[in-house]
Amino acid sequence: MADLPLAAASDVLERFWRYVQVPTQSSDEHCDQVPSSDIQFDLARLLADELRELGAQDVQVTDHAYVCAHIPASAGSEHQPRLGLIAHLDTTEVVSGFDVKPHIVHYEDGPLVSGEVNGTPVQISPDKLPALNDLVNQDLVCSDGTTLLGADDKAGVAEIMSLVARLAAHPELPHPPLGICFCPDEEIGHGAELLDLDAFDCTYAYTVDGGPLGEIEWECFNACEATVRFQGYSIHPGDAKDRMINAGNLFAAFHALLPEHMRPEHTEGYDGFIHLEGVSATCEHATARYIVRDHDAAQFDAKIALIERAAAFVNAAQGTDCVSVAIKQQYRNMAEIVANYPELIDTAKDAFAATDVEPRVLPIRGGTDGAQLSFRGLPCPNLSTGGYCFHGVNEFIPVRALEKMVDVLQELVARFA
Repeated sequence: MADLPLAAASDVLERFWRYVQVPTQSSDEHCDQVPSSDIQFDLARLLADELRELGAQDVQVTDHAYVCAHIPASAGSEHQPRLGLIAHLDTTEVVSGFDVKPHIVHYEDGPLVSGEVNGTPVQISPDKLPALNDLVNQDLVCSDGTTLLGADDKAGVAEIMSLVARLAAHPELPHPPLGICFCPDEEIGHGAELLDLDAFDCTYAYTVDGGPLGEIEWECFNACEATVRFQGYSIHPGDAKDRMINAGNLFAAFHALLPEHMRPEHTEGYDGFIHLEGVSATCEHATARYIVRDHDAAQFDAKIALIERAAAFVNAAQGTDCVSVAIKQQYRNMAEIVANYPELIDTAKDAFAATDVEPRVLPIRGGTDGAQLSFRGLPCPNLSTGGYCFHGVNEFIPVRALEKMVDVLQELVARFA
């Protein structure tokens, strides 16, 4: 493992540094099993051992790689409702999460250069990320540019673990009974699906899985995956006239029917999108995978209907059912549930403000374990981790944000005491 270069590193930085070097990439190819990759057990067991050393109770790693534990309340708060803090173990497979080499860049101005690959700097400029203008003279943890960093969501893991360590070292700090959970496979939609809520026994919870410092999120996308299959007819090109049906061309005709303005690169805020994640094609067969997202349930359904109409159009043009669509629902907008618990948002805002961080309530342009948990009966907004540029080689997190989030969590749990 790469050594941390700062002798006086904070607890949360030291933990984050170690955790990102433990590969935990989930695998959509094996999404029929949980965890989808056995390597997630490596970090799960490490965290469980550390929780036991910190005096946590009921610590376990389940057969599906969920890490669960309980933290006793501070004196006088034993009868308050138990509060859950949740983060996820896995990193996305969109960019490699193996052999992560974290290092610290003292950012001064201009492009943030995290590394170099084949002689080309891996960098992002303030033109692409204006938030860099607010990070001048800060220390930023980056990868070397060949991998993602893993702040999504090992920053959340480290911040929760550092809070547990702080509470263990200072039992006088007020807090209610706490439930701690680190979930596998959030990045591929399993997330908290198999968390035993009866055993977790929390009344409310927060995920720590957001972006820049100060974010509070209680609205997310409605989400599904659409798998579109195209059946062609292959024959020698020399004999193809009026006989060949090229599945790749069927895909091209289908994809052209989906409006360009609905692609994620043209959307923001509450805009939904239809995103082509990948396609494979031969003359005989083609398969395209899309994800569909929208905060508004009616517009979400309309996007699904649009995909189905596009398939019907191509089928009608061919005179045969050569295109099929399979829809897999993933999660729903947790606003339907969390809107009934405004005190959770107000308390989070107070916790940020108490640590001199401006709270910003935003819709998530994605999803968290909190969406699934909220619909399962555990209201669960999402809090920032402090990270930027998730799911890419430009991912980074300010050291200050890591440290500040531990303070925020301390203020948050005190308000539930």
